[in-house]
Amino acid sequence: MKVDQRPLAKRPVPKNKLSEEEKESILTVVKQEEYADLPPTQIVPKLADEGIYIASESSFYRVLNEEKMHHHRGRSRKPERRTPESHLATSPNQVWTWDITWLGGPVKGLYYRLYLILDLFSRKVVGWEVWETEEAKYSEILVKRAVISEKIQGAPLVLHSDNGSPMKAETFQSLLEKLGIQSSFSRPRASGIQQKFALMSLFSSF
Repeated sequence: MKVDQRPLAKRPVPKNKLSEEEKESILTVVKQEEYADLPPTQIVPKLADEGIYIASESSFYRVLNEEKMHHHRGRSRKPERRTPESHLATSPNQVWTWDITWLGGPVKGLYYRLYLILDLFSRKVVGWEVWETEEAKYSEILVKRAVISEKIQGAPLVLHSDNGSPMKAETFQSLLEKLGIQSSFSRPRASGIQQKFALMSLFSSF
C-alpha cells in the first residue's frame, strides 16, 4: 500500500499570489480613517471609483484574516469583552434579587402582578406584594417594607434585578440611594429562575 505523497508534494507558486508590496498596500489602505470601519466589499468598489485597483475583495479578506485585523483595525481601542456583573453573598441580607411575575386571575385574560424579593444566600422570601399593574411606586413600597421587616436600615445591601422599567425608574433608584442600597442589573428575565424557585417556596408555606 502506497503512502499518500500529496501533502509532501511541492506545488508551484500561484501566478496571482500577492506580492509583499501589494500586501503592504492593502494594509495601508484599510488602516486609513476613510476605510477603517468598512469591509472589503465596500473598500474595493470605493477604490475602483477613484480609479485604483490593488487586489480583489477575497484577497483583501485573506490579508485581513492573516493579520488578525478582520474585526478591528485603525486607531480606535479594541473592544473589550466585559464579564457579566455578579455578586457573592456569604450571609443573609447582603444580596437580594427581585422581579415582577404575572399571576393568572379568576377570569380569563385577567392578570395580577406579584412583586417578590428573594434573599440570594438563604433563598428566603423577604418581601412580596400583589398589585394589578407594574409601577415604580409599588416597587418602592415593597422595598421599604422588606427593609423594615428585616431590620437592616442602613446596612450594606445589593438589590439585583433585570432591566425592566419599574426597576430602573428614576424615583425608585432615588429611593434605593437614600436607603444606601446598591442597584445591580442583568439582561431581561435573568432572575426569572430564582423567582420561580421563590414562588414555589412562597405558596408551599401557605
